[in-house]
Amino acid sequence: MSDTHTPSTLSDQDLAALDAHWRAANYLAVGQIYLMANPLLTRPLTPEDIKPRLLGHWGTSPGLNLVHTHLNRVVKDRGIEALCVWGPGHGGPAVLANAWLEGSYSETYPDVPRTTEGMGRLFEQFSFPGGVPSHVAPETPGSIHEGGELGYALTHAYGAAFDHPGLLVTCVIGDGEAETGPLAASWHSDKFLDPVHDGAVLPVLHLNGYKIANPTVLARLPEGELDQLLRGYGHDPLYVTGDDPATVHRAMAAAMDTAVERITAYQRAAREDGVTERPRWPMIVLRTPKGWTGPKEVDGLPVEGTWRSHQVPLSGVRDNPEHLRQLEAWLRSYRPEELFDADGRPTEQVLACVPEGTARLGSTPYANGGLLLRDLPVPPLEDHAVRVDRPGSASHSPTQVLGGLLEGVMAATAERRDFRVVGPDETASNRLQALYRATGKAWQAQTLPTDEHLARDGRVMEVLSEHLCQGWLEGYLLTGRHGLFSSYEAFAHIVDSMVNQHIKWLRTSRRLPWRLPIASLNYLLTSHVWRQDHNGFSHQDPGFVDHILNKSPEVVRVYLPPDANTLLSVADHALRSRDYVNVIVAGKQPTFDWLTLEEARAHCARGAGAWEWAGTEDGSREPDVVLGCAGDVPTQEVLAAADLLRRHLPELAVRVVNVVDIARMLPHEEHPHGMPDSEYDALFTRDKPVIFAYHGYPWLIHRLAYRRAGHANLHVRGYKEEGTTTTPFDMVVRNDLDRYRLVMDVIDRVPGLGVRAVAVRQAMADVRTRHHAWIREHGVDLPEVEEWSWSG
Repeated sequence: MSDTHTPSTLSDQDLAALDAHWRAANYLAVGQIYLMANPLLTRPLTPEDIKPRLLGHWGTSPGLNLVHTHLNRVVKDRGIEALCVWGPGHGGPAVLANAWLEGSYSETYPDVPRTTEGMGRLFEQFSFPGGVPSHVAPETPGSIHEGGELGYALTHAYGAAFDHPGLLVTCVIGDGEAETGPLAASWHSDKFLDPVHDGAVLPVLHLNGYKIANPTVLARLPEGELDQLLRGYGHDPLYVTGDDPATVHRAMAAAMDTAVERITAYQRAAREDGVTERPRWPMIVLRTPKGWTGPKEVDGLPVEGTWRSHQVPLSGVRDNPEHLRQLEAWLRSYRPEELFDADGRPTEQVLACVPEGTARLGSTPYANGGLLLRDLPVPPLEDHAVRVDRPGSASHSPTQVLGGLLEGVMAATAERRDFRVVGPDETASNRLQALYRATGKAWQAQTLPTDEHLARDGRVMEVLSEHLCQGWLEGYLLTGRHGLFSSYEAFAHIVDSMVNQHIKWLRTSRRLPWRLPIASLNYLLTSHVWRQDHNGFSHQDPGFVDHILNKSPEVVRVYLPPDANTLLSVADHALRSRDYVNVIVAGKQPTFDWLTLEEARAHCARGAGAWEWAGTEDGSREPDVVLGCAGDVPTQEVLAAADLLRRHLPELAVRVVNVVDIARMLPHEEHPHGMPDSEYDALFTRDKPVIFAYHGYPWLIHRLAYRRAGHANLHVRGYKEEGTTTTPFDMVVRNDLDRYRLVMDVIDRVPGLGVRAVAVRQAMADVRTRHHAWIREHGVDLPEVEEWSWSG
């Protein structure tokens, strides 16, 4: 194995300073887990000094402290801009300890100064009611990654490095996290990192051997096999192994120096000499014991270097005098009297390796992306809107129209490079191929003459891993840029858990005045449930919207624009917004154009509204029935149903209501976009039947509107898990969302109409029967369906 390092140039004085900083961080980490008083051990510990509930994770903390200490030295000595992503995010005590040592924590939270009193507050607040979480959370200065759910550290790190050419992003990967699928895919991110326009990522794989209760896979691989694996991922690993602090410090310093020098050389070769060969980027494999420097044995059982050190090694400190004695001996082993002065301030030796100002890891602006964020130059919508002379007179692919707008955004950000579009191999499939007129697809691996649109400096990113797309974009947004995630609707579910974490991050960040707003995470869900001509049942799932609407109302927004101009209006709003997760559901197949741009803007601003031109109200009385719709295909079916009602039952007063912002269905008390009851009642009435055609699962609409006065009169049609590879119209028939079923619903639910309109209802049922036979014979939909257009 080629793991040669630059020889360490550490002097004995440098080594002593690094060790002092590391011991201080370890001391503070242990103190946060255990102590609520007596922070500097000015007297012997008593049970009253111990927290009543011992929470937190010790096992990973000494390794994180080691990385932080040595990264400090490199940043200070070499003048590097740096960010660190802490994959073992449950190692919160370590990152908090380092932020307090460097002073960034006290600057962010002045009530926790670098004094004895401040140290006591740092200890007491950790994992304590009214305090701070045990993870590296939004509350932690310098963090963009919580790590509550493992697997996403490396993809976040790469997202942060894209288009930040001067930034070094170190990423500590726990060996438990390394077992996850998303992390395994993340190693391939190096095939997308442009050494000219992007920063660098330095992975540090921390193999301390254990998870909560089991050994870890990578730690138990033979060394040669592990080396082959990492080289196969395209990295050139450097190894640091040991349990003697002095030896490990020297080896870690040498590895860090070697890694930074190799990174600098690769970047210089690409930027100055035009070298295009993909670098074999360095990484560090760090093997140190789990729970290093903690108790070696507790109650006769080994602890250091085992899974028993994962969380709280000494659990009975309040009740067991021997545990209390061990804890005090453990804390005093760091020699705190050498590390802090009488007032609790870190000594000069402890701070010798710490950089200053925004070079500190806890103060870097890259971890507070709102500090770097610039408004996105979205072109005028008038340049891309489709002309609508009358509703339904023409049709366009909404996403293809949107592609032109995104091309304009991409072109306008060509120099500043702060906008990217990510997606799993579907940009052209989703009709966004206009982007390729402004940029290519990021790619650093081999290219062949048959390849199209690949570019080393491309800002469209395609990889067949929704996890990578999501993680790249999150890292990109959290460090001050903008973007869009385009995906097939059914497979957005793959990142359900990831978006949970991002929503929680945004919700918490909104309550921290020092964290400035970042650009919203924007999803475009297309190739949706109603048009899966090539794929069928496996690709039919509209439930991502349900998942999102379960989350924090102050963060989540869901839009279902019915045509091209409403999609432009919604996208314009989403791309300019801050601190939201916006989900936009829009089809890629040609859809009728219903609204002019001016009308679309007004309609989207309302979020929901009556389309007077589509109904048969005359204003003299309330409607007999309301036809509601949300989504492009449901809107078309509702308008076709309204057309049939106009022809067959002209005396019926029909109101058509379209909903773009689905949260409008909620009461205002439950969502900022929700309608007050008075507005909802005026739009949908309090006592008239409402037949609602919805894009997704029908029970979502019931859940949103269950508190409304007219809920008993609400009848929702939507997707009910009936699907296959079939014709477009057969999909809506199978799920009882078709125009003929909607007319039958009206007849069934308008009082007194069933008896008078029995012939009409029978005619509607007959068409549905004829449809089933027709598609099986001809393979296409009925002529009256395929050739239908709005004639109202």
